[in-house]
Amino acid sequence: MKFKTLGLLSLLAMVAPSISAVSPTQTVASPKITGDYVEARTAAVFAGGCHFNGEMVTVGRDAVMAWKFDGGVWNGVSLAGVRAMAAVTCTDNLGNSTAARKSEIMVDSSASPAQLMAVCDFVQAKLGNQLGQFTAVRRGSVEFTDNNLAYQVDAPGFGTMTVAPMPDDACCSQPSLVWYTPLTPLIHRKVGYVTNAAYTGSTLADPWQQQGENSAFYGLFAF
Repeated sequence: MKFKTLGLLSLLAMVAPSISAVSPTQTVASPKITGDYVEARTAAVFAGGCHFNGEMVTVGRDAVMAWKFDGGVWNGVSLAGVRAMAAVTCTDNLGNSTAARKSEIMVDSSASPAQLMAVCDFVQAKLGNQLGQFTAVRRGSVEFTDNNLAYQVDAPGFGTMTVAPMPDDACCSQPSLVWYTPLTPLIHRKVGYVTNAAYTGSTLADPWQQQGENSAFYGLFAF
């Protein structure tokens, strides 16, 4: 099964016509694009082997993720302060790197049209293999807060995440029970406990909700 998608440039032109003449293929990166990241999946990423094997063939095909950019420049545009949330769905468990996948992204409305273009091009350039092509680019409120490594992300009409750190850093003391890798490469990645996570957009896939499971990754990213 293959997903039909519009080109990124066409999607961006629908959201911000004033930047439609800029080609996302003209990528010029500056170093040290950094920030905070959190993702939540529909399968446990820290669990016993039997639990992992049982979920691998039945769930784990969807995830939501969010970035809060602290700094860095992409295509001559500063990404500092930009917040974005994305959702991905796959024809198989996301651990299958060859399975077809598609995604959509919401960029906070405080981002300028140039920042919208830059962050979408950055995510596609760096994470295209993990997320597939965007089927939709949205503007809206994306709130991203972290307090003592507890994350709260809210994008009304799109998705939400409430993620807490695992007690005693169990994911580090028992690494053999950590399955998968984050969809965004992280520095010293950690596993988080999902109090609540949901995709509510309903245009990419059926809405879903995940609660009470170690199904999140979080940490710092740097490119």
